[in-house]
Amino acid sequence: MSVIARLAPALVNQIAAGEVVERPASVVKELVENAIDAGAQRIEVLIEAAGTQLICVRDDGVGLSVDDLPLAFAAHATSKIRSLDDLEAVASMGFRGEALASIASIARVRITSRQAGAPHGWCLAPTESLEPKPAAHPQGTTVEVAELFYNTPARRKFMRTDRTEFAQIDQLMRRFALAHPSLGFSLTHQARMVFDLPPVAPEQRSAQVPLRIAALLGDEFLNRARRIDSAASGLNLSGWIADPAYARASTDQQLFFCNGRIVRDRLIGFAIRRAYADVLHHARQPAYVLALTLDPRAVDVNVHPTKAEVRFRDARAVQDFLFRELHRALAQGVDAAAGSLGGAPPVAWGGDQAPDNLNLAPDAHQNSSPRAAAFGQNQGYLNLLAASSAPAAAYLSSPFSGPQAYGAHTNGGLTRPFGVAENEAADVPPLGYAVAHLHGVYILAQNAQGLVIVDAHAAAERIMYERLKTAFAAKQMTLQPLLLPVSFSVSEREADQYAEHKDAFMRLGVVLERIAPTRIRVSALAALLRHADAEALARSLFAALIEAPIAWDEPQPMQAEPINAVLSRMACHGSVRANRILTRPEMDALLRDMERTERADQCNHGRPTWRQLSMTDLDRLFMRGQ
Repeated sequence: MSVIARLAPALVNQIAAGEVVERPASVVKELVENAIDAGAQRIEVLIEAAGTQLICVRDDGVGLSVDDLPLAFAAHATSKIRSLDDLEAVASMGFRGEALASIASIARVRITSRQAGAPHGWCLAPTESLEPKPAAHPQGTTVEVAELFYNTPARRKFMRTDRTEFAQIDQLMRRFALAHPSLGFSLTHQARMVFDLPPVAPEQRSAQVPLRIAALLGDEFLNRARRIDSAASGLNLSGWIADPAYARASTDQQLFFCNGRIVRDRLIGFAIRRAYADVLHHARQPAYVLALTLDPRAVDVNVHPTKAEVRFRDARAVQDFLFRELHRALAQGVDAAAGSLGGAPPVAWGGDQAPDNLNLAPDAHQNSSPRAAAFGQNQGYLNLLAASSAPAAAYLSSPFSGPQAYGAHTNGGLTRPFGVAENEAADVPPLGYAVAHLHGVYILAQNAQGLVIVDAHAAAERIMYERLKTAFAAKQMTLQPLLLPVSFSVSEREADQYAEHKDAFMRLGVVLERIAPTRIRVSALAALLRHADAEALARSLFAALIEAPIAWDEPQPMQAEPINAVLSRMACHGSVRANRILTRPEMDALLRDMERTERADQCNHGRPTWRQLSMTDLDRLFMRGQ
């Protein structure tokens, strides 16, 4: 007697449901994707008891005929692919033809649909009857899923609280609404409307898409985000990335869409995280809303049961493209705000079947809508940079790059350098001019918007770090002999290790030698670090090389991370130390250097280097006008 037997179709579907339907949100995902594929312009989702009692999805798409209704519940039956070529270039959200069959095996499902021009719709509930029945219904389809997991009680034991399960549905629907701005979405739970978003017409996208983002993610995200619009080699990336200072404790605001599909991919996440490496605090998560579009044949969407992951034909090219474009956007630092929310070229946004261009004009947020107007008022430190970009020649040079030959005088309460004409003084630079150095830590500066507060050490550390990276990459770590070489004691074992790393020290701009069994001498430093404490720098550099040795024989990309970690540590020693009071010219020079330095709005450890308090903020603090 054979021990191998064919599984019953119902059991096959229940096994498939175990992969496709993990929780109520999984059902919502499958049904909404079907509605999108049906050409819907509006999709309504009604939820009861976090989806365990009822999930109802209505759309105004093309609808199903009476002949198609029974096939909709058949396993592996679909209208979306016919051949392997179709599968390799699939552009629809769904394509496997198993979602409804799987859902119907673990819940009570009813589908009602009507095509355009049909006198009435048809209804089918496979658990009650296999014969469709006439029903009144507008054009489109309604799918009702009741009593989820009613016949598989063991699965219900793995469900979380209603609050948690609904939060998953809510987050999913927000992602759909952001991925497909040309569609209208509404979500209702327990007869309470959670959100209702009308479709965005192509000609209104420049103003309405930002409003949709603000409605779903909050005003603060948009106020602290900068625009991305890049294309290369058949890849197009568009969307918004939040400034590092906006980083969050969780990944709840990490939204990535590939050809309109909601994707959580390790390769993509790694590329984005790497782009933030120099500016993000290690315990925080970046926030972004990004859409990648490419040839469907260049991405395999058939690698995960729930289609949550994809595989790229040229994964390295995609990863490098994402890293390069995001790294470039973040590198703009202080100057990023000039184009963060406006002035960018048209950008293809979302994964709609016929993507339209999203034109964000410079005044995209300055329309008649009160909420839109609030964006312009609340733009905070991002908007201040649009005020001016005075010529670099008019600014003071850095106090860390050579002797200073300048003075300063005041005009209307603002410090400005000698050599700047009176008529140019009105063009106040983005970070303004310094007025005080508070407790040797914070620089207080006045700009056109109000008060700028700068962490002097953090800012100087970022400037020094960027200079060290540039010098090292160009092999221009110019050495300067110390007038008085510095020697210090170490253990004999440490001295041996110092000698082993002598060449690495030399490459990094520190010349040392072993002058005794337990004595090390530093005789020269990189010119950029000439004011650093030579002993402290050497010891710190030695500790860094021991913790993360640099494989000098590896390709440059493999060396980048450990080298940058070492240069970051070195920058700390070459920067302005806390409690050292800077003169006003030195403070102004530091502000000008920040405006010229990439990623200057974050220190090497991901903390902000400056903050803006507008006059409105200050008036609010002191209740002026109230």
